Amino acid sequence: MVTEHRAVAALRVFLVLLFGILVLFQTLSLPGQFAHMAKESPQDAYLRWPLTAITVFWVLCVQVVIVATWKLLSMVKNDRIFSQPALAWVDAIVWAIAAAWVVLLGVFLWVGINADDPGAPLVLLLLLIGVAVIGLLMVVMRALLRQATTLRTDMEAVI
Repeated sequence: MVTEHRAVAALRVFLVLLFGILVLFQTLSLPGQFAHMAKESPQDAYLRWPLTAITVFWVLCVQVVIVATWKLLSMVKNDRIFSQPALAWVDAIVWAIAAAWVVLLGVFLWVGINADDPGAPLVLLLLLIGVAVIGLLMVVMRALLRQATTLRTDMEAVI
């Protein structure tokens, strides 16, 4: 079985890789993709900047989750995960997921109203439910962390 320290180290490597790839998407790929779309489909050119802003915002939300996860991993490594500062980083994750979900809901409604076929709205509905599940799971995990923090504080007071 992989030890905690190895898992934390491996996760950090993948978080750095993911963050770097997201920066590439945020600065080059997404703006370039929507510029290309506007050039190839002039009738949809008005969507270039809104789609660029929305997708870059979603990438930013994921980056917030990555940074908060990194900070939480540092707390795990230093055995400080059951503390009030850890709750603040979990809150950052929850708020980033909530912000991304609200924007996704807006996109879902706009696409649903303007769609010619059910394919895109169904994919967006699946994403909407998936992000809601992840967000609610994080809320539950935050409650568990809060309970564990309280229990650890009580145990330290007894000892």
